[in-house]
Parts: sequence; structure tokens; C-alpha cells
Amino acid sequence: MTYEPNSEQAVPTTSATQWADGQGDGVVAAEDSTATGQATDAESTASTATAAPVLGSAHLGGVAVTDSPSRRMVRPSLAIAMALVAGLIGGAVDHALLNDTGTGAALAQLASTSTSRPAGSVAALAAKLTPSVVNLDVTGDQGSATGSGFIIRSDGYILTNHHVVAGVGNPTSIDVVFANGSKAKGTVVGSNSAYDLAVVKVEQTGLPAVTFGNSNGVVVGDPVIAIGSPLGLQGTVTSGIVSALNRPVTAGDSGGGAALSYFNAIQTDAAINPGNSGGPLIDQRGAVIGVNSAIASLGSGFGGQSGSIGLGFAIPGNQAKRIAEEIIKTGKSQVPVMGVSIDTQFTGQGARIADVKAGQGAARAGLKAGDIIIAVDGASVADPTQLIVDIRSHRPGDVIRLTLKSGRSVRVTLGADTTTN
Repeated sequence: MTYEPNSEQAVPTTSATQWADGQGDGVVAAEDSTATGQATDAESTASTATAAPVLGSAHLGGVAVTDSPSRRMVRPSLAIAMALVAGLIGGAVDHALLNDTGTGAALAQLASTSTSRPAGSVAALAAKLTPSVVNLDVTGDQGSATGSGFIIRSDGYILTNHHVVAGVGNPTSIDVVFANGSKAKGTVVGSNSAYDLAVVKVEQTGLPAVTFGNSNGVVVGDPVIAIGSPLGLQGTVTSGIVSALNRPVTAGDSGGGAALSYFNAIQTDAAINPGNSGGPLIDQRGAVIGVNSAIASLGSGFGGQSGSIGLGFAIPGNQAKRIAEEIIKTGKSQVPVMGVSIDTQFTGQGARIADVKAGQGAARAGLKAGDIIIAVDGASVADPTQLIVDIRSHRPGDVIRLTLKSGRSVRVTLGADTTTN
């Protein structure tokens, strides 16, 4: 399995030992515990011994240039090879709609020059939302990278991914490029690695802010569009549908950090690529329902295809909205915690508790080391990653119902861990 060239990665499931409420910065290569095979870092290739195609996934923060030889990336000068495509178009053409060319040199052409499009069309939504989407050029003490973001308040607040602003070490400079080509310096208000979200502020007012939709109302098959800066191509619009919901995604940077982001992702087949990270996923009403964060790509053992293969993952908009509001208000944000660590060496269905933290929700509910959690609120838990993203889908203070393999059912009140990274 290989990863996209920014060397940041995400896999649907992981065997890395994490607290069920664990968080922090950094990134690890994770082992895919599904039938799809095993993940490696950006410099590795996939094992070709697996029977099924091997999928890796990667953050979309852009093409990064770092100082580490093992992670050095060189951003191309955007020399993009174009292939000429020939095709046949069948059917008769209504010549009443065309200019009569006769036998002269003029070619047939439709008379209409209107650029207006129906409300709700991809073109109309793109025209409405593109001014709210920005490009972020980030320089840090470990290199530089580019990514996307979008304006969430007219007084200068912009939402993006944590890995966009923190993937190159401590950010020393953030250049925000607006759709009209103007630029402004940005500063990080706050960042949450657990959800892979960050808020950036520019000193401007009167900016065109987006409206959030309710991501809980999204269904498979809904049309969506993605806007961002893949490979630095600002204002790129792609369209597709919601392919799946509640995909457990573990995202992080293979460069040697510590923590991973976990989220219950919205999967889409809209084409998103490195550089789309932090850009919005928009529904047919023009509302933001997700923040594009990760993609899957085929391993080199299956042809080495890189870029979009129609498997993109977005952080649900409801989670993003909550985290952004908390960061704007206090500079910090909260992660719901149950108060257990999980044994990821366990190979059966569910998640086995390795340890329980005294005084937290799990301990107060009577959970003990060795208990195996097989369901949360009636939904089955396949593995530790599934348990973590299920918890992260809630808010601190929520009460969840856990079903144990022993047949016992307990209710746990989630606590809060405050993050400032």
C-alpha cells in the first residue's frame, strides 16, 4: 500500500494501541485490520501477496516540502500532461438551433451565450460557494505545504484541517489566498488533532461565509460537490455523491509524530486530491456537510495509481461546527472521553478494555479490564477504531449505552478532555 505524496495517511481500521479517548499530534503508519491488507508509509510499496486490492489512504494537505530526507517531497511546476480524447457522438443535430454555414468556412455554433444556470445545479452552487473557499500556503519549521479552507464567519474566521497547519511542524507563516486573488496573513486560533480540525483567523471583515447543513440528515446517494486547491489549483470544483456514511477513519502523518485523528467519515466519490484538505463538502442546497480530509489510493502492486480513485473521506459537518465554535470562543476544544484504554492485540469482534481510569465515566459505570464492548447504542462495534469513532461522534456529557459480550448493558456518561494543540 502506498500513500499520497504529502506523506500523511489514514486507514479505515488500525491496530495501533490507543486510548479510546486518546489524542495528540503526529502520525503513525497503521496496520489495516480489514481484509484489504497492510498499510505502509509514503516511501513504501504495497505487499502484492494479498488476494484483495490493497487500499491506503492519505491526508490531502497538499504537496509538502520538508527538511527530512526520508520525507522530502518536490512540488512539480504543474506541468500536467493532457491526453487527447477522440469520440463519436451519435444522433441527429437540430439545425434550427445552429447557424447555417452553407458551403463557406464558418462552422456551426449555438447562438446562445447565456452563462446563467438553474438554482441547485453544480454550476450555480460552484458560483455561490467558490468565493468562500481559500487556499492556505503554510510554512513551518519543518518545511512548507498547501491546503484548503473555507470562511465560516464574515469577520475573518476560516476552518481547515489540523494537518494543513501543523503538518510542517510549528507554523511560522500562513498565507491565505482568496478566490479573487487577494492575500492576507493568517494566524492559528486553535487546533484539535483528535478531529483533524483547526481555525485560522485573518484581520478582515465582510467576508462571504458559508452556511453549515445538518450532517445527520445526509443519506447515501445525496449529490455533493467539493471545492479546494488540489495540487495548488485553487478554485477546483468536483462533483459526486455520498457513497457511504459512518466510515471509521484513522488519519495521521507518517513522519513520526504521536497521535492520530479519528472520525466517522462521510465517504464520497467526488474527486479530491492532495491539496483539497480542509476544503468543504457541499450538499445540493449549498450548505457545508463535511470537511474533506483523506483519500484512499491503490498500492503500487496494483498499478501504482495515485490521486483520486473515487474514495474520499470528509469529517462530518456537525462535528466540525462544534469544534470550530469552541475554538473561536475559548481557543480550545473538547474531546469526549470514556476513560478506558483498549487492547488492540485482541483479535475477536468488539473492543476489549485493557485499563480503566479511576473516577471517569467507565469506572463509575462499573466497567473493568477484560470487558469486551460489542455495541454502542445498539450499533455493533467491529474493532477498537470503531469504538473510538463512535465515542468521538458524541459530545462531552452525552450518555451512551454499551453492550458487553457478557450480555451486560451499562450506561456511561462521557467526560471531556480539553485540547489546545
